[in-house]
Order: sequence, then structure tokens, then C-alpha cells
Amino acid sequence: MFDVTPGTRSQLAMMLTLADSRLPVGGHVHSGGVEQAIADRAVVDVDSLARFLHRRVVTTGLVAASIAAAVADGTVEVPAAQEETDARTPSAAARRASQAQGRGMLRLARRLWPDEDWSGHAPRTHLPVISGAVGRVSQLSGFHTALVLVYTTMSGSATAGQRLLALDPADVAVMIADLGVECERVAAAAAVELADLSDPTLDVFAERHERRDMPLFMS
Repeated sequence: MFDVTPGTRSQLAMMLTLADSRLPVGGHVHSGGVEQAIADRAVVDVDSLARFLHRRVVTTGLVAASIAAAVADGTVEVPAAQEETDARTPSAAARRASQAQGRGMLRLARRLWPDEDWSGHAPRTHLPVISGAVGRVSQLSGFHTALVLVYTTMSGSATAGQRLLALDPADVAVMIADLGVECERVAAAAAVELADLSDPTLDVFAERHERRDMPLFMS
């Protein structure tokens, strides 16, 4: 495990609070592809859900975390980060989902830090980009910003799977804990450089989900 100083703990608490799915970020209405994966029978139980989440963490999760880390560390400025996120998100549906959650995070950021310049996040912003900006304002490192993003993204999708499949919450909690180690590894890699990869299967799930009749989740 990585050492965390008392000051960092308070900053992490702030970031985790902002990423909470109950807040306007809206994570509770996004399954991250889990709903479509279940509909397509790619996910049917705890084990297949764990495999799906691991795959998401090491592909699209790594990409998003690397964007957030770069913005938090100041190695990539916000306008360029928006373009880099677009370029690394082939699915238009996935881009829209990212921007929908980005709007929620931006709304909170403006309330908490009204004196900061958030103009680079208008008229739209991706969740990884605004997460990185919030991490920078909170004086978090790129690693810790990436860790918060990848962990909360994974755990939010896990919770969606639990609800959709009526899984035992204890089983899902154990699965989330097991995946926490991989989240740390991915965050460490994300803090080194921008990741440049995609997962066509997850892109297909995103596009198919957007065309569903009466989905329970927005993505």
C-alpha cells in the first residue's frame, strides 16, 4: 500500500466526497457498460462481473485515469486534455456519458471553489478532465487523483451489477476489495504518462446501450 500523509488524507477525503455517486456527478445512474453486458449475457454472475470490471479498469479506466493524472500534475493543460480524451474515446455514446458526468463534477467544483477559473470546462468537459482539475485545486498528486477516479468508476459499476443481477452485497464487497489492488497498479501506471488504448467490446456495449428502449442506466 502507498503511504498517505495526514494532509493528503484530508485532500483524498474531499476528492472521494466529490466523486460520491449520490452527488450531482451522477455516478449512480451510469453503469459503465455493465447494463448492456448483462443484457448481452457477457456478465451473468459475480465471477463474470469481476472479469468485466478488471477488463474495464485496465483499458478505459487506465486511459481516463492517465488524463486525470496529467491534468492534476499540470503536464497537460485542460484544452489539450479535452482533445486527448475525445481522441481516446472512439464511442460517441461513451463520450456523451463522460461529458454528462463531467457536468455534474463541474457544478460541484464551481460551488466549492468559486474563485477558480473553470472556463476551460465550458461548454462541456469530460469527467477525467474535470476530475484532474479538481485534484489539482485540491493539491492532490496525479497518482492519488487517478486512484480516486479509477476506484470510484470501478466500484460504481460493481454496484450497478449488484443491483441488476440481485447479487449478494457481501460478495460484491469482497470483489471490490480484491480489485482495489489492481486499481492502485493502474493508477501508478496512469501517473507516468498518457495511456493510448481502447477496448472495442466496451465501445460496442456503449453504442448498443444508447439504442436500448427504456434502459435503467444512462450508460
